[in-house]
Amino acid sequence: MASRTAHRRVGEVITWNDDRGFGFIRPDDGGRDVFLHFTAVPRGAARPYRGQHLSYQVQVDEKGRAQAVNAEPVLVTERAEPTTRPTSVVVGAGAILAFAAVYLVAEWRWQVPWTVAFIYLGLSILSFAMYTADKRAAQANRWRTPENTLLLLGLIGGWPGAVVAQQLLRHKTKKLSFRTRFWSSVIINVIAFVLLAWYTGAHPIPGLHLF
Repeated sequence: MASRTAHRRVGEVITWNDDRGFGFIRPDDGGRDVFLHFTAVPRGAARPYRGQHLSYQVQVDEKGRAQAVNAEPVLVTERAEPTTRPTSVVVGAGAILAFAAVYLVAEWRWQVPWTVAFIYLGLSILSFAMYTADKRAAQANRWRTPENTLLLLGLIGGWPGAVVAQQLLRHKTKKLSFRTRFWSSVIINVIAFVLLAWYTGAHPIPGLHLF
């Protein structure tokens, strides 16, 4: 049977996996690290992050594993990462317009069929829906969509929809590490599109009409 200590402790979040919703707290007064699940934080509160200090109680299960419950931030104003300027609307819109221009040139030069445009459109709609779901999950403190899933969807062609979602929802626009990986995936996708359009245009494969 599980038991719970009556007093509160304070510790630092030393690891946190936001995609999976759990991490570990290192108590300030020493002792073993304490497991932290996102459900330990009050509904509607900001999710934990590495380096945050929390006040919490400890629940021990029948196997002797300590888990934090009733966790509250000690300093609600501290942040996981330094504040960064959000991705500009001009940058996002410019990237989409620039790709549209590249697509039109590729279509004119190498006869890229419009079916490819519909593939991009379909993936963009799916990407927008995934960002919307992740935004709502973040607001409700529920399980999040893994960042790698969002990045992969953008990499294979859904990035225009991701850019629109980021700007309209104000989601995933401030975290520098994600933005760096996202725009890297955009560049890779555009380069791959141009190379594939050029190669198949210059070396048509009999019976293959996608490009």
